[in-house]
Amino acid sequence: MKKNIKIGNFEISQNSPTFIVAELSANHKQDIQLAKDTIYAMKEAGADAVKLQTYTPDTITINCDNDYFKIKQGTLWDGKTFYQLYQEAFTPWEWHYQLKELAEKLGLIFFSTPFDKTAVDFLEELDVPTYKIASFEITDIPLIEYTASKGKPMIISTGIATLCDIQEAVEACKRVGNEQVILLKCTSAYPAPLEEANLRTIPNLAETFDCIAGLSDHTLGISVPIAAVALGAKVIEKHFILSKDIDSPDKEFSLTPEEFKQMVKSVREVEKALGKVSYELTEKTKKSREFARSLFVVEDIKAGETFTEENVKSIRPGYGLHPKYLPQILGKKARKDIKKGTPLSWSLIY
Repeated sequence: MKKNIKIGNFEISQNSPTFIVAELSANHKQDIQLAKDTIYAMKEAGADAVKLQTYTPDTITINCDNDYFKIKQGTLWDGKTFYQLYQEAFTPWEWHYQLKELAEKLGLIFFSTPFDKTAVDFLEELDVPTYKIASFEITDIPLIEYTASKGKPMIISTGIATLCDIQEAVEACKRVGNEQVILLKCTSAYPAPLEEANLRTIPNLAETFDCIAGLSDHTLGISVPIAAVALGAKVIEKHFILSKDIDSPDKEFSLTPEEFKQMVKSVREVEKALGKVSYELTEKTKKSREFARSLFVVEDIKAGETFTEENVKSIRPGYGLHPKYLPQILGKKARKDIKKGTPLSWSLIY
């Protein structure tokens, strides 16, 4: 599997900045101006990319209200049929052209999640640089194969997947010659409980499937994505909403512009703090060593007097001999008169 994956002008690797994706989803409320305003806010908040979902109610389900098609899983959307939910949530395909143009004008990478082959074909016409496979589509192996066959990087969420499901999805990509796979740890609950985030899975995903791993997050707040970056996530996807006053199906687990901006800031700070494996001292820490302990004369000593635990001590600052030499020095004699407060050196000892 490839460990360096380029999406647009952003190269994702183990040493790159985290690729931060703002998910528009249903938070446009079928208003293209609201969608555009949201994309402006995504850019302002520090996102690297904006992601849409490309489907219609008829490409993702059927208009049927029997029990099979009624939502009753204890979600925010219970009481609706699948068709009703997706009718409310889908992004009109004709908008994609304008939203892509705007996103790219702002320097954002624009891509989407296709939910059937017609959506893939449509997004190919738009020339998106990558594809996202949603958690609930990870078992649709024909769709994954078809999407991966386009040769673009594949970002795959694993929210409802067993280990076997993930393996089959990865193998589907490989079968069509696509090894540009990024796997996202995801908890498919809306909102997702913190105790079900299981972020330690992220480095395990990367190791098990020899790939880049990240997080698609539905928890409340920003703690989980920040922690994910500390554990090695190289992609973070989070829903974005212009205001919590917008009555959207996804608003409860979406971040406002200010929250998203704080998340980005915190992620970038964590990246700086992670740094690299190093035991070298920086110039600042070398300077700080002056505050370390060392051996000092703490009482006036006459030439020929013996060094004792009373007249030599390990104290701050660090201008004298290393404290480890104290046992060797005790019992030896002073070469000359030494004033209290003098850092001990070998030249003063015989």
